[in-house]
Amino acid sequence: MLEYTEIFLRLVLAVVAGGLIGLEREVLHKPAGVRTHMLVCLGSALFVLVTIEALPNEAARIIAGIATGVGFLGAGTIFKSKDEVHGLTTAASIWAVAAVGLTIGMGYYIIMLIAVMLILVILQLNKMEFFKRL
Repeated sequence: MLEYTEIFLRLVLAVVAGGLIGLEREVLHKPAGVRTHMLVCLGSALFVLVTIEALPNEAARIIAGIATGVGFLGAGTIFKSKDEVHGLTTAASIWAVAAVGLTIGMGYYIIMLIAVMLILVILQLNKMEFFKRL
């Protein structure tokens, strides 16, 4: 059984991690910003924490449900105009943030830090000249 301070720490970390990633989307005026990313990360962490506490044998099923459900949320950010598709990166960032929330909920802090850093680096690739040509 987790202590309340540990639960609080994990939930706050989820909000911060989601916020960092969402801030990048917000600054670029993308469909889903800070609040969406914070809520997805927090929600994922919360689902895992409740599962760990109440139904530890159901964790894999809950995680699979989150991955699928968040995919539908992300799909709502994708739209097509003329011959272009917009929102794919935002949808992918929402899905990745859900995975970050799951990681935090499970207590894997180092993996979470690495994932957040990599996500932020990936989201910056569009600003690099080489990747603009791809």
